[in-house]
Amino acid sequence: MTGSAPQTLRIMDLALRVGEMLLANGAGTADVSATMSSICHHLGLRGTYVDVTYIMLTMVHDQELDQPPLILRRNVRLRETDFEDVTAIDRLVSDLLADEIDLDEARSRLAVLASSGHRRRRAVVILASGLVGAGVAMMLGGGWFVTVVALLAAVVIEWVRTRLYARRLPEFYIQVTGGLCASLMAVGAAATGLSAVPSLVIAANIVVLLAGLGLMGAIQDALTGYLLTAGARLLEVLLATAGIVAGVSGGIMVGKMLGINLDTTPTWPDLSYLPFVTIGAGVAAAGFAVSAHAPWSIVPALTVIGACAGAASSSMAERGLDRPWAAGIVAVAIGLVSYPVSRWFRVPGLVIVVSAIVPLLPGLTVYLALAQLADENLAGVLAGMRAISVALALAAGVILGEYVIQPLRRETRRLERRMSGPRLVGPFRAKSRRR
Repeated sequence: MTGSAPQTLRIMDLALRVGEMLLANGAGTADVSATMSSICHHLGLRGTYVDVTYIMLTMVHDQELDQPPLILRRNVRLRETDFEDVTAIDRLVSDLLADEIDLDEARSRLAVLASSGHRRRRAVVILASGLVGAGVAMMLGGGWFVTVVALLAAVVIEWVRTRLYARRLPEFYIQVTGGLCASLMAVGAAATGLSAVPSLVIAANIVVLLAGLGLMGAIQDALTGYLLTAGARLLEVLLATAGIVAGVSGGIMVGKMLGINLDTTPTWPDLSYLPFVTIGAGVAAAGFAVSAHAPWSIVPALTVIGACAGAASSSMAERGLDRPWAAGIVAVAIGLVSYPVSRWFRVPGLVIVVSAIVPLLPGLTVYLALAQLADENLAGVLAGMRAISVALALAAGVILGEYVIQPLRRETRRLERRMSGPRLVGPFRAKSRRR
């Protein structure tokens, strides 16, 4: 155990700040808790208790029996998907546990990281979000006009969301605005008469709005036993999704008032369109990775993984496999691939799996559910349940892939006995510093 209370507090403060940044960027509670415990254990603290909830992290260190325990807490306020911070934190912790840096240097690096802004220009991020919309529109069979409109709509949505985030508007209202922008752009496209399926603009931008909502962390928490945090995250995801539903429904209603009815039965492209599906999926995965500040070095690999995932899912679905099952099988494969790729590029697996499943998000199914319900067709309820099934299959499949692949390595197998679930963020090997 460390020799003084100030030194103990410095170690606890480092672990708390690391945990705060990981949790704020969508890491699972099991990953956050294990990373914080690894830091304390490596730096000589024994008897340290870590408690992670959705809004607060608490660390308790038991001292001697005749001394009160030391307790530190930190609140998690700002939440965003920032893979640059996640990667930097992951490398910082790895360097610390490998004894390449000491406590003081780790605290210094963390302070610089927390106080520095994004190096990627905002214009690049907004354009990358547009590529997500364009890529998904291409996957869904949209022609050049639909693809261009989807790109422009996604750029407008991201620009508006940036303005609203700066004013601290709650996420629900931001998602309502985004859904409304997408549907109104589709109404405008329908008014021009240049496209037979302007509804694909809405479907593509639903994916843009769904990406990065934190579903992966919520499902991981639920599967690894952190039910309280899982419930809070799922509620946040549901509120954000409800905002999308409200915004899109409002745009469809405006279109009907203007006498413009969007098509309610767009279909999936057949296998003859597979090359465009493949290209679109790769573009969407790469666009999301860039918009989420992933390192440039991993973007080409994510493009390939996303393209293969989109092609495989579409092929299986067109050959008669149910779409939730197709999504789940592909998600398992993504989880399997993410482990060696993350080790090779020195990025957390979270960066890979979240980006790779973006093209598979059920944007078209969500739109079909909304359009059918707007026409008082109860089939929309079934479509909505199918969309939920696809989303759950994606998250659960990725985590299952992580469960399968990680214990195959000897070091990981020993560590897995002490962990609650697979690691999407954090170190896989740590050696204790003798004191």
